[in-house]
Amino acid sequence: MSYRPYQRIERRKSRQIMVGRVPVGGDAPITVQTMTNTPTEDAEATIAQIRRAEVAGVDIVRVSCPTEEATAALAEIVREVNVPIVADIHFHYRRAIEAAKAGAACLRINPGNIGSPERVKEVVKAARDYGCSIRIGVNAGSLEKHLLEKYGEPNPEALVESALWHADHLLQNDFNEFKISVKASDVFLAVAAYQQLAEACDHPLHIGITEAGGKRAGTVKSSIGLGSLLWAGIGDTLRVSLSAEPEEEVHVGWDILKSLGIRHRGVKIISCPSCARQGFNVIKTVEALEERLAHIEQPISLSIIGCVVNGPGEALMTDIGLTGGGAGTHMVYSAGKTSHTTRSEEMVDHIVSLVEARAALLAAEKEAAKAAESALIQAAE
Repeated sequence: MSYRPYQRIERRKSRQIMVGRVPVGGDAPITVQTMTNTPTEDAEATIAQIRRAEVAGVDIVRVSCPTEEATAALAEIVREVNVPIVADIHFHYRRAIEAAKAGAACLRINPGNIGSPERVKEVVKAARDYGCSIRIGVNAGSLEKHLLEKYGEPNPEALVESALWHADHLLQNDFNEFKISVKASDVFLAVAAYQQLAEACDHPLHIGITEAGGKRAGTVKSSIGLGSLLWAGIGDTLRVSLSAEPEEEVHVGWDILKSLGIRHRGVKIISCPSCARQGFNVIKTVEALEERLAHIEQPISLSIIGCVVNGPGEALMTDIGLTGGGAGTHMVYSAGKTSHTTRSEEMVDHIVSLVEARAALLAAEKEAAKAAESALIQAAE
């Protein structure tokens, strides 16, 4: 939660829907999504990939369901994982119905390419019968022909018109449990479209820069686009689309949310770029800590600064801090105050132990709070 006026983000007000047991929109936390890239028919491989994303902290996972074999495998996938599954459907309305029956929490469709109004009605009925929500997924690369003829090219107005046109298909069937996305690979186009859509409706928005690129370039593009939208209060759930493994998308998504103070999970490392003043190898130390602390789920801030120029000041703002000193001896801070020193040869192991100890304490406090709340509820009954 922001504690300074300039850090406060006023979030766009939207209605709330459920994706399985996960709320999206309204005052619910902004969720992080990813998508599998294994053949969905290979349930074992798909389940393994989803589990890796779960370890990274994913909230919702989308799987592609282009064939009857894929929807047949979906039931096992849904049964074996711990997060809601979104079934990605294009053109074949029967796949959407099969996915709903198999336990998908959400159907990602374009109502306009499902077929006749009767087929859309059948999909909506299946979603309603089996408790599915729907995502209307508009993409600049696959806009309808009549909109391209009208506007001449993909532009924000075309994306928004497409989204609202598709939304009307669902509203005509008295179905409101849907979210909308208007993705583009161009950052300017995507951001402008989402800004316009945010003004035009109150449905939850799934945000993303589609086909952003590889791990490094895609992270930069996504951070610029998603960061701009989130800073403006736009977005209820997000996916970082990278040519990388799904868990990498999840890591970047969380890093974006943590950088804006929107959600906190795991260790947030504040580190300097290093220079000749450093008392230890900052780059290698941070690399080692990122790898060894990846399993931590509790929100903990850690500053790793190579010298005393900025080290003490950054340590004031973090739970645990490390500042480089001379002759291989470095200062460790706790809650912003000097605590003790550590030597270079034991430094990484020592910081890991401090973070793990704090994580265990936070986990115990959380469990105690839940137990106390449960006891109060039982007493009231």
